[in-house]
Amino acid sequence: MLEKLEKLDKLEKRYIELEHELADIEIINDKVQYHKLAKELSDISPFVFKFRELKNVEKQKSDLSKMIGEPHDSDFLELAKSELVQLEGKKKKIESEIENLFKKQSGGNKDIKKDVIIEIRGGTGGREAAIFAGDLYRMYTKYAIKNNWKTELLSSNPTELGGFKEVIFSIKGKGVGRYLQYESGTHRVQRVPQTEASGRIHTSAATIAVLVEPEEVELTIEPKDLEIDTFRASGCGGQHVNVTDSAVRITHLSTGLVVTCQDERSQLKNKNKAMRVLRARLLDELNRRKAKAQSQIRKSQVGSGDRSEKIRTYNFPDRRVTDHRIGFTVHNLEKVLEGDLDEIIEALIEADNKNE
Repeated sequence: MLEKLEKLDKLEKRYIELEHELADIEIINDKVQYHKLAKELSDISPFVFKFRELKNVEKQKSDLSKMIGEPHDSDFLELAKSELVQLEGKKKKIESEIENLFKKQSGGNKDIKKDVIIEIRGGTGGREAAIFAGDLYRMYTKYAIKNNWKTELLSSNPTELGGFKEVIFSIKGKGVGRYLQYESGTHRVQRVPQTEASGRIHTSAATIAVLVEPEEVELTIEPKDLEIDTFRASGCGGQHVNVTDSAVRITHLSTGLVVTCQDERSQLKNKNKAMRVLRARLLDELNRRKAKAQSQIRKSQVGSGDRSEKIRTYNFPDRRVTDHRIGFTVHNLEKVLEGDLDEIIEALIEADNKNE
């Protein structure tokens, strides 16, 4: 712990420096530098706050120990000793929290601080699966709004009943990767479909892929590796449908990955969005190959992130949502579908931390 205390002391000094620098008018006017320093301040803040908590508890313990060493009546001494025990427990708790902060910083998934691209596809269940895919899309966008994250629709293939055969969107903001990293896999719904006249409960599914969105400098794609086609958009909605060749299809020749975007009126905007999705898919593929090649990759109990893995069931008759990876169940299905995912995601994070 001594080594970590020395690091914390340096971080606190840097924190104070950053506060002064961010108050400098020249840095305030330099948006790039200001953003860089503000991010650094945000990253080290949890460490500094815990360090200050620890120092405060240590001071309280020192003051109390001095008082216990002085002459006092027995009732006071008994009360003081009891408080000293409580402070020692508080100190150990803070030290454990500091250990976890360093563990998350040095190990685990370095991509959890990054933004993500989410792909949702209707699976087993036909039209009902597409409707469920739409429900999941709305759930994540509402969860993003709750967390002050920014969402952007990149590509969609809507159906007449309000769902999606496929929908791809990005989510940007602080903590996005950390909280959404466990959502990849197969999500099942059990309910009476809108398309079912006899009132029977059906099971349908949708698959979710959560992809890290890399910066352009992280992954170089050579133009010669791409085949780009344009065509007229088709599908539900939009006055530009079947009017101009604004839709774009990009094929990555060496991997065979194909991305299509047609939601925008502008061919350039569709191309830019398609490139973002392609870059994220390529990085995901590279990471999967790397993980497969490693003989001792960590096997987390919260799941591998495999698209085929059944991870969660949304049961309407019982108002129940169950995450099968950790055996965690809540009975507030309506709230979950309205974006109240905190309880489930916090349980997943806690379970994953125990496996570190």
